[in-house]
Amino acid sequence: MEEMKKGLEGVVALDTKISFIDGIQGILMYRGIKIEDLADLSYDAVSYLLINGKIPDEAELSEYSRMLKENRRINGKQIEVLKDFEFGTEALDGLRTAISCTAHFDEENNHHTPDANKNKSIKLVAKFPTIVAALHRASFGEKPIDPMDNLSHGANFLYMLSGKIPTELEAEAMEKDLILSAEHELNPSTFSLRIAASTLSDLYSAVICGLCTLKGPLHGGARKGVMDMLDEIQSIENARDYALGKLERKEKIMGFGHRVYKTLDPRARIYKDIARKLAEENGDTYWFDLAEEIEQILYHEFIEIRGKPIYPNVDFYSAVVYKYLDIPAELATSIFAIGRVSGWIAHCMEQYSDNKVIRPRAHFV
Repeated sequence: MEEMKKGLEGVVALDTKISFIDGIQGILMYRGIKIEDLADLSYDAVSYLLINGKIPDEAELSEYSRMLKENRRINGKQIEVLKDFEFGTEALDGLRTAISCTAHFDEENNHHTPDANKNKSIKLVAKFPTIVAALHRASFGEKPIDPMDNLSHGANFLYMLSGKIPTELEAEAMEKDLILSAEHELNPSTFSLRIAASTLSDLYSAVICGLCTLKGPLHGGARKGVMDMLDEIQSIENARDYALGKLERKEKIMGFGHRVYKTLDPRARIYKDIARKLAEENGDTYWFDLAEEIEQILYHEFIEIRGKPIYPNVDFYSAVVYKYLDIPAELATSIFAIGRVSGWIAHCMEQYSDNKVIRPRAHFV
């Protein structure tokens, strides 16, 4: 029998038209378009691209944005359900429960027609930001803030979170964050979601499966880990001792290395640029300087120790962006999901369109 690799490393499981990764050259494409070219679009346009397979024209984008805005609100019964549970600091538990609740109120939940799935996809993309913001405010006993229809997807989320209209740069940063989080081929949450979809389970159930997988600290939870690490270091002067201590103890340093990328993650480069601009706008470069110091320490240490550098991944500078946007660490994974839901939906639709139940075998020992 051919030697197997743990974690299915290197195994090609299926064909897809949704995204492409070249881990050697550091390339990421959605539907054949490089992420660098997509980062300046609106999240609505990228969401449409992922789900529908093409960049929308002006009329298509206007209609898609209109439908998203019409479906941003959540009803009173959903809000009451959110208030009834104590989710502590793990916002993703609340988001998972809220999506189950949303499915319960959707008359098309168990309808599997293309039209029904299209309607459900609109509701999911539109309501994720509203639910996350409402959960956060409910955790402090505060009332949810109604969405504003004249704000972009990212800007509206920041507004619902704090009640303040974000600056132009803050709104741009949130849009880019959602775009960069939207899709990444067969990552663990997407693969688990495609397995669920392959059984012909409904779209809500598949997305919930993705949420459960995203929660883990080795996947979506890594971003929160970086934010916690930055707090733990406390000062730039402590950075070197902290990083070298981690290496000596053979402990993982959150935000570095990637299963697929052997060079710099292209998303990390974009996040670093956003983080720098936010630091300058805030007139406080502490978080950015601290992160850059850690990056340089690890880069040189790995060259000296292993003869090759290690690079920050998508989570490292995205955590710095969240610091400047005053986003609490406990929301990091849920905000990741706000962006990723479009990619998840695209994979569900692709699985439904040419389905065979995903059922690998195990080697008994």
